[in-house]
Amino acid sequence: MSGVIVSMRRTLLSCTSLARNGLFGGALAALLPAEPAEAADLVDTLSILLDFNRQELAVLATALALLGFTVVAAILLMRTRVRTAKNEAGLRTRIRELQLQSDRFGALLFAEPQVLISWPAGDHRAQVSGDISMVLPRDSSPQRVLAFGTWLPPEPALQMDHAVDALRERGDGFQLTLTTANGHTLEAIGRAIGGQAIVRIRELSGLRRDLAETHLRYRALSDETEMLRGFAAAAPWPIWAKGENGALTFANPAYVRATEATSVADAHDRKLELLDSADRTAMERSLKEAAHFTSRLPIVTGGERRMYDVRAVNVGNASVGVAIDASEADALSAALVRMAEAHRRTLDQLSSGVAVFDGHRRLAFYNDSYRRLWDLDRSFLDANPDDSSVLDKLRAARKLPEQPDFRAWKAKLHEAYRAVEAAKDTWYLPDGRALSVVTTPNPEGGVTYLFDDVTESLELARRFDGMIRVQRETLDSLAEGVAVFGSNGRAQLFNPAFLRMWKLSNDSMREEPHIQTVEGWCHQLFDDPVVWRQIREAITSIENRADVPIKLERKDGSVLDGMIRPLPDGATMLTFLDITDTENVERALRERNEALETADQMKVDFVHHVSYELRSPLTTIIGFAHFLSDPSTGPLTPKQAEYLDYVTKSTNALLALTNNILDLATIDAGAMKLELGPVDVSKTIELAAEGIQDRLATDRIRLKVEIAPDVGSFVGDEKRVVQVLYNLLANAVGFSPQDSTVGISARRTERSVVFIVTDSGPGIPADMKDKVFNWFESRSQGSRHRGAGLGLSLVRSFVELHGGKVQVDSVVGKGTVVICDFPTDQAAHRDAAE
Repeated sequence: MSGVIVSMRRTLLSCTSLARNGLFGGALAALLPAEPAEAADLVDTLSILLDFNRQELAVLATALALLGFTVVAAILLMRTRVRTAKNEAGLRTRIRELQLQSDRFGALLFAEPQVLISWPAGDHRAQVSGDISMVLPRDSSPQRVLAFGTWLPPEPALQMDHAVDALRERGDGFQLTLTTANGHTLEAIGRAIGGQAIVRIRELSGLRRDLAETHLRYRALSDETEMLRGFAAAAPWPIWAKGENGALTFANPAYVRATEATSVADAHDRKLELLDSADRTAMERSLKEAAHFTSRLPIVTGGERRMYDVRAVNVGNASVGVAIDASEADALSAALVRMAEAHRRTLDQLSSGVAVFDGHRRLAFYNDSYRRLWDLDRSFLDANPDDSSVLDKLRAARKLPEQPDFRAWKAKLHEAYRAVEAAKDTWYLPDGRALSVVTTPNPEGGVTYLFDDVTESLELARRFDGMIRVQRETLDSLAEGVAVFGSNGRAQLFNPAFLRMWKLSNDSMREEPHIQTVEGWCHQLFDDPVVWRQIREAITSIENRADVPIKLERKDGSVLDGMIRPLPDGATMLTFLDITDTENVERALRERNEALETADQMKVDFVHHVSYELRSPLTTIIGFAHFLSDPSTGPLTPKQAEYLDYVTKSTNALLALTNNILDLATIDAGAMKLELGPVDVSKTIELAAEGIQDRLATDRIRLKVEIAPDVGSFVGDEKRVVQVLYNLLANAVGFSPQDSTVGISARRTERSVVFIVTDSGPGIPADMKDKVFNWFESRSQGSRHRGAGLGLSLVRSFVELHGGKVQVDSVVGKGTVVICDFPTDQAAHRDAAE
C-alpha cells in the first residue's frame, strides 16, 4: 500500500507544475463541498490519511476526475453505437417496405395508360411520367406534353393552359374532358397534393367515356336550351308550348303581355288563351290531321285588333306555336295591290309595249302598245295564253328574230323567270325594226316584258358614236394638247397630249374639274396670273368671243404655242403645241450664227491686221537685202553673201506665207475677186514650174510634164491658176523622195480643163484625206516637207472660186494624185460668195 502511495505521489509530483498553473484547480474545486469551511475540513482529513499536502491532493483529485470522465464517455459511446445500429437496421427495413409500397402504387397507378405531370413547390420545371404515346409520337420528348397546342385543338389547349396556371398559382383543382386533335377523348384532373401541383391525363373508355360524352351532350343541350329560352324571352312575338292534354306548359313574356296575364303561372291557372275558341279549334284539328297549322288570324291585344300570322307544329306529344304580328304587312299588301292597279293603268297609257306574265307563265296584263307592236288579236291575248304560245305564234308570223336554234333561244329567254335581276337585249326583226327588250322578274313571281322600238335611235346613236370615235381618235392622235371647257367652266373633253403637257391625272380630269381647279394643278409649271386670267375670262365670258393666241414660257424651260378658240355650242377649246425644240433650235442657231459671225469677223480682222503689219517690215527687209546684194553697194565677203542669201530666202518664204494667209482671209471674208481672162495652159504650167526649179535641182527630182495637144486655153484668173499649180507642185516635191519623179499633166474634157499632179511620196492615210484642205493642217508623213499647211487650202479655195473641184486619190506608200477640174464656161467675175 505504501508502495502504491509512493508511486502515486511521484506521479502527482510530476504534475506539480500543472497544479501551479492552476490547470486542475477548477476540477478540485468541483469535487470539494460548496461551503469553504467544509471544504477545508475535507482537505485536511485527506492530507492526514494519504500523507499528501494540499497541492498533491489537488493533483490527485484532478486525475481521478479525468479518469472518471473517460470511463463515463466510453460507456456512453458504446451505448450510442448500439442504438445507432438498431436505428439503421430499422430504417433499412422501412426503406424496403416503402420501396415495395411505391412499386405497388406505381403498378396500380399505371395499370391503365395515363400521363402524370407534377410541379414540386418552388420548382418551375415539371416532371412528366407515364405513357406519353397516348398524346404524342413515341419518340417525342416528355416535356412536349406541356405544349398542349401540339396535341389539342386551340380552344381546349387554351382552356388547359388556364386551368394549369390556376392550379400552380392558387391551388385550384380542375377536372376537364378533352378531345385531342386525333379525336381521342381524354380526362384531365388537376390537384394540389403534398405541396405539389399534379395533373393526371388519362384516356376515357367504357363507362367513363360514355359518361363524359353524355355530360358533354348534356352541357351542349343545356346551352342550346338556355339560348332558345333566351331567344324566346327576347322575341317580340308570342311563343307558347302546350302539353299532350292541351294545357299551357311554356309561354314567353310577349305571350303573357298579349293575354294580359301577370305571369306564366297566372296564364296557366286562369287558362288564358291567345286565340278565340273557333280559331283554337281549327288549330287543334289541323295539328291532329297535318301536324302543323298556318293561318293569318285577327287577335285582340291591348284593346287593339291586329292581324297575326299564327304557326303551330307538333313536337313529340306536345305542340309549339308562335304568332307574328302581320298588321303592317297586311296593310302593305293592300297598298301594294292598289299600287299595282295604278301601275297597270299607267302602263296601259305608255307607248312602250308592256306584257306581264305571272308565276305560271301565263299572260296576266298587256297594254295596247304591246298589241299594236305585234299586231295580235285581242281575243287571243284576253284568253291569258302562256309565254311559249305567244312566242310560237309570233315565230309563225315571222315577227321574231331568226334563230338557228329557236328552242335554245326560247329557253334562254325564259331564264328570266328564275333570275333575280333585270336583263336587257336587242331584237333585230326580219322587217328591219330593232326592239329593245327588257325582262324584269316580278317579286311575286313571273316576268314583265318591256318592248321599245329603237330603230331610229339606234341609227342616230350609231352615227353619233361613229362621229365621237372619229373625234376621239383624231384628238388622241394629235401631238397638240386639246381641252374643251363648257360654258360653266368645267372640262368636257381632253386628249392624252394635254395631260402629258401639264402633267395631269386622267382620273382627276374625268371628274370634269373647273378651270380654276385645273389652273391650280398647272401652277407648278406656269403661274403667270395675267395669262391665266385671260384664259379664264375667254372660257367663261359670254361676250367678245374670239380667237386669242397665247405663248407660254414655262418654269421647266418648255415653250407652248396656244390658242383659245370659242366653239358654236358655247364651249371653249384650248390648244397647246410644244414648240420648245423649235424655239431652242432657232435660239441656238441664232446664237451660233451671231457667234460665228463675230468669230469670223475677229479672224478676218486679225488676219488682215497681222498680214498688213507683217508685210510692211518684210517689204523693207527684202528691199534692203536686194540693195545689199547689188554690186553697186560694195563687195561682200563670202560669209556675208551667204548670210544675205539666207535672209533673202527666209523673207521671200515669209512674204509668200503672208500673202497666202491674206488670200485665204480675203476668200473667207467673201472679198476675193477673180480677174478673168484667157489662160494659156502650157504657159501656166511653165510659170508654175519655174518657181520650183531650185527645189527640183536640190532634191534631184525630175519634173514630167504632159500636155494634151488640144488643151488650148480656158477662161480664168491666170495668176490664181499659176498659184494653184505652184502649190500643188511644191507640195508634191516636198513629199517626194530624192531621185524620184513628179508629174503634171493637162487635158481637156467636154466642159472643163483637168490638171493632174502626181508624186511617189508616202501617201495620205484614209483618215487624213478629209483634213488635208483645212487651214494649218500640215503633216510630214515621214518626208522632208515642212510648211504651214496653207497650200492645199488655197488650192481648194481658188479652184472652187472658178467653179471647179479638187479630188485627192492616195495610197499609203505609193504616192498621191491631185486632180483639179476647171470649167471652161466661166461666168463673168465670180466672187467668193458664189
